[in-house]
Amino acid sequence: MKGFRQEIEGNILPFWINQMLDLDNGGFYGRIDGMGTLDKKATKGIVLNARILWTFSAAYRVLKNSIYLEIAKRAYNYIKEYFIDDNYGGVFWELDNKGRVVDSKKQTYAQGFTLYAFSEYFRATGDNEALKLSIEFFETIERYKDKVNGGYFEAFQADWSPISDMRLSEKDANEKKSMNTHLHILEPYTNLLHIWKSPELYNAQTDLVSLFCEKIINRDGFYQNLFFDENWTVKSEMISFGHDIESSWLLLEAAEVLSNQEIKNKVLVNSLNLANSAQKGLLPDGSLAYEIKKNTLDSERHWWVQAEGVVGFMYAYKYSGNNTYKDIACNLWEYIEKEIVDDVKGEWYWSRLPDGNVNKKEDKAGFWKCPYHNSRMCLEMIENFGIE
Repeated sequence: MKGFRQEIEGNILPFWINQMLDLDNGGFYGRIDGMGTLDKKATKGIVLNARILWTFSAAYRVLKNSIYLEIAKRAYNYIKEYFIDDNYGGVFWELDNKGRVVDSKKQTYAQGFTLYAFSEYFRATGDNEALKLSIEFFETIERYKDKVNGGYFEAFQADWSPISDMRLSEKDANEKKSMNTHLHILEPYTNLLHIWKSPELYNAQTDLVSLFCEKIINRDGFYQNLFFDENWTVKSEMISFGHDIESSWLLLEAAEVLSNQEIKNKVLVNSLNLANSAQKGLLPDGSLAYEIKKNTLDSERHWWVQAEGVVGFMYAYKYSGNNTYKDIACNLWEYIEKEIVDDVKGEWYWSRLPDGNVNKKEDKAGFWKCPYHNSRMCLEMIENFGIE
């Protein structure tokens, strides 16, 4: 079986270094399609660029290869120059291939990922400007949170005024709050707490963990509700196995950095319940299905769901000592190696369809297909579990 270090250093990161650098317009190209064709005119999304910055910053911090630092600096400088809104703060959603703004909305999810990336860049480099930017993004996110009902609104206009279409993507519900956005505020706040011990940050993260335990996690089935109105009324019936297992370990990580035993105890119960619930999506071949929608199982095997499954079930094993979780993680990794890794053209396929065929209609690299889930899986296994 191929190791995690070999996968990240021999396959994933070389793909992004060798094929995605935009040498004409700066930064990175916006898309390589599922057939492997580069689209030099594709738009450039902040989510992709922030995830590239996070990935190469983390890779440099853990693996110490100087070329990863070069790519991280490239991503850092591009985001600063083109994505940051100098007038109203925060980052724009989307640019054209030459760096001109084509969608200026302020998606809270995107502000969170930019904070995640800047804070990781500081962890990797000690660059005080990155810490300053991280704190600024935290303050911006907090400035526009829901101070009445708690939590974070999905999106705003460029000037942070209300916006009618708050959806993160076309497949999402147009509701004011979502599990997904809150998860990706939790994630960067944890990272920021590693480098900035602020009472305001500590309190915000404590409140956010409480929202997951009391509002987002369904108390009956121990899966997560996905969409809400501003008063936290549930507005969805779908279950996302990938998000449930991803949240299970990100909540444990958040509780650890908060260093509060009462919070740790509460989170451990909820996290293990989420991991147990996610097992309902396990398929006979060892993979993890995507979701249940309208009581129908979607058995497409998405790349990111498998990656988060490996990490999530390993965390469940670490905190419980139950070998069943470790076995599930091993089976997922075996499935990834056999069915998701593209050993010919590099990186990972978007998914395997329910019939087992490779999904080549979706991107190999693009607006949502980034090196973050799979690279993070490898780095987690290397850094936190000592498995190379």
